[in-house]
Amino acid sequence: MIEFAGWEMPLVYRSAGEEHRTVRERCGLFDVSHMGEIELRGADAGTVCQRVTVNDVRRLRIGDGQYSLLCNEQGGVRDDLIVLRLGPERYLMVVNAASTAGDVAWLREHARGAVEVIDRSAEVGLLALQGPSAEIALRRLTPLELPALRPFTALEGPVAGRSTLVSRTGYTGEDGFELLVSADDAQAVWEAVLDATRRCGGLPAGLGARDTLRLEAGLPLCGTDMDESTTPLEAGLGWVVKLGKGEFIGREALAHQAAAGFVRRLVGIELEDGAVPRHGCSVWWNHEPVGGITSGARSPTLGRAIALAYLATDAAAPGTPVEIEIRGRRLPARVVARPFYRRVRGDG
Repeated sequence: MIEFAGWEMPLVYRSAGEEHRTVRERCGLFDVSHMGEIELRGADAGTVCQRVTVNDVRRLRIGDGQYSLLCNEQGGVRDDLIVLRLGPERYLMVVNAASTAGDVAWLREHARGAVEVIDRSAEVGLLALQGPSAEIALRRLTPLELPALRPFTALEGPVAGRSTLVSRTGYTGEDGFELLVSADDAQAVWEAVLDATRRCGGLPAGLGARDTLRLEAGLPLCGTDMDESTTPLEAGLGWVVKLGKGEFIGREALAHQAAAGFVRRLVGIELEDGAVPRHGCSVWWNHEPVGGITSGARSPTLGRAIALAYLATDAAAPGTPVEIEIRGRRLPARVVARPFYRRVRGDG
């Protein structure tokens, strides 16, 4: 167990590598109740969501969700999040634990008109069931039509007899579901879903496996791989930014950067040596420092060290040979396309 954003969280249950491989091959269950949940409710809730996020909320029908970002006026990333439309005038934002209090205050500061910003984080628990067998495991516990649940959509219904919002979302690069339940029901639902997970050969999984899974999938971690000093365009998330949707916070800066180009970008790196790069290690190209590592780990799936790094655009093309400075030694590596791992569609 470790402290994380004010929560006591499981780093591992048995071993991070075993939990990681089990999620890739079967399924794993994560307790991610540390995540924040913020509801926007009222006639102007959609308008406020549209103004504070970079994606186009108008595309959401009831039951739809989308990945999005909160940016500052300079286009820097405050937080990344999932936005779910729960009703005509109800939207739910699932945000990062370390950012929850700041996000709530920021949203209330920018809320205009008939909208209420409600911090529901203490009222709910959040579980993530991930892996190719996740649907098989969850079918045992709910009458919901899980095969009809498309990625980034959600349904409300019973899971293990408890009222649950089930979304087909996750942070592992695998198929899977996130289950939003009341805090009072969280333990009972955890125990029921964990039993179904184990019946499918799965395991509970901790933060260690969660981090290596998301890294293999090329998913940036807010606060580590992007923050208010980096923009979504630099982080390779330009597909989320809908400049044509109209005004939103950070749009002017992002439109300027999109037109002018940018001098660095977040890339994948694989090491030829067995050493593992960590946050802050410098990256060299043509005998010059050209950037730094933001995340690094040994990939349990690929069997080699991988990392994310911001590099000068001249050095950022896949296949570019670079060097990583680790404990005073420069080790050979190369730039590769993200993601490092991509699941075969139709698994499970």
